[in-house]
Amino acid sequence: MSAVLRTEPQIRPLTTADLDAVEAIERALYEFPWTLGNFRDSLAAGYSCWGLHGPGGLMAYAVMMLGVNEAHLLNLSVAAPCQRRGLASRLLEHLSAVARDYGAQVLFLEVRPSNLAARRLYARHGFQHAGTRRGYYPARDGREDALVLSRAL
Repeated sequence: MSAVLRTEPQIRPLTTADLDAVEAIERALYEFPWTLGNFRDSLAAGYSCWGLHGPGGLMAYAVMMLGVNEAHLLNLSVAAPCQRRGLASRLLEHLSAVARDYGAQVLFLEVRPSNLAARRLYARHGFQHAGTRRGYYPARDGREDALVLSRAL
């Protein structure tokens, strides 16, 4: 009998070497994706940028801005073939720990009202509605609002 070793996906800081994979995932997931420039700028600005890497490469990534007493999750995405495996939850908990270690007391984010899967994820993690940003997101028929969610850390 032989054992099969499974490599557990690892979370590590994103680098510029990861950006082609990040952009490919982003473009496959979203009708209005972030650009490669958005991700480059996030790295250059010193935002907290993380990737979840498995044996086959990048599976998920996140970008978070840290500030005085608070953190703002700007992007959390899981590659389509890797979804529904708990990877977003794992990455979200990692981000929460990073934010707490930085001294943040609250984590904010925006989410499209139409993104039911993300809204369920955030609800499971204790995020609550804190407000609405009107016309925040580009949409096929104009603009879509953003729900602002927050969670105490």
